[in-house]
Amino acid sequence: MRKVYMDYAATTPVDPRVMEAMQPFFTEEFGNTMALYALGQESKLAVEESRETMAKALNGDVEDIVFTGSATESNNLAIKGVAFANRKRGKHIIISAIEHPCVKESSRWLEKVGFETTTLPVNDYGLVDPADVEKSIRDDTILCSVMHGNNEIGTIEPIKEIGDICAERDVYFHTDAVQTFGRMDLDAKKVNFDLLTASSHKMYGPKGAALLYVREGTRIDPILHGGGHEFGLRSSTVNVPAIVGFARSVEICIGEMKDEWERLIGLRDRLIEGLLRLEGSTLNGHPSKRLANNVNISFSLVEGESIVMLLDTYGVSASTGSACSSAKLEPSHVLRAIGLNPRLAHGSLRLSLGRWIQNQDIDYVLLVLLEIMGKLGEISPFKGV
Repeated sequence: MRKVYMDYAATTPVDPRVMEAMQPFFTEEFGNTMALYALGQESKLAVEESRETMAKALNGDVEDIVFTGSATESNNLAIKGVAFANRKRGKHIIISAIEHPCVKESSRWLEKVGFETTTLPVNDYGLVDPADVEKSIRDDTILCSVMHGNNEIGTIEPIKEIGDICAERDVYFHTDAVQTFGRMDLDAKKVNFDLLTASSHKMYGPKGAALLYVREGTRIDPILHGGGHEFGLRSSTVNVPAIVGFARSVEICIGEMKDEWERLIGLRDRLIEGLLRLEGSTLNGHPSKRLANNVNISFSLVEGESIVMLLDTYGVSASTGSACSSAKLEPSHVLRAIGLNPRLAHGSLRLSLGRWIQNQDIDYVLLVLLEIMGKLGEISPFKGV
């Protein structure tokens, strides 16, 4: 039995090169960045060098990079921080129907304290129409948040067009780029995002480190208060090893980005082609405007949970949707937003590829799924329906 990890969209293993960069900051260079003595200042220097790496990757300024502990924290800071800092100007926020739960729940929480949210629909492929963004902007709109690449169905959103509309209408634009940072070109000088979220553990770095890009001049309040770390926007003792690892993972991803994207597209398309030969299968998300590593398929005859559990017995790790909500029994809000009925939504399987996936892994997964679907299809209550 092979061991094949196909849930890279949920989390990634730490690259050995990243581990090597982090190691000294656990034992030798362990100082607190707020300390004035040499050990602390060495740690501070490592963090600032990491900040420079992030700024270069986004073609932004060093002062625009705020380190946080997770993408959830970054998204909360972006949504709530901008809302409270600009509440005298307006209390209207726009998000898309396929945002990550931390964006949805942040907006929902803000509604409890007097804000209003407009949720933009998506088409059958999961694409937001920039025209809908423009129509939804009001005089009291202060923020629009649309993710770059969807974590469940892989659809890549037109963030340049949306950012341009927001800039013209003087509305802050935030994009959750957790699935695309380090994989696609994200240039702050070419795309009008005011805020951008990225996360270390999605790109072969450690868990516990993320960033929020905050363009100079963006009005934003902190949601954590304390010693004034990270330009006063994120008080907490700085996680130096994780930040150093995050920066190293970005350097590696940027350096290998073009070749890896093309390699993964080849593997992805081969996997999709094989899966669509299975009875009752449908591809979710856009066929071409999608992440290079994302495959999301719905099966009309079987439930996704059953497929995932049987795959695990064959050594294959996969999921039915977002890692943050895969234990919930209700259908994915993303799949419902693209118009799937509950049966198809429950029959979804997400396979996400990464750095260590090879052709033989694709062959093995297709072979295993052919056997699994045969077994489940025979006992399916939906067969012949």
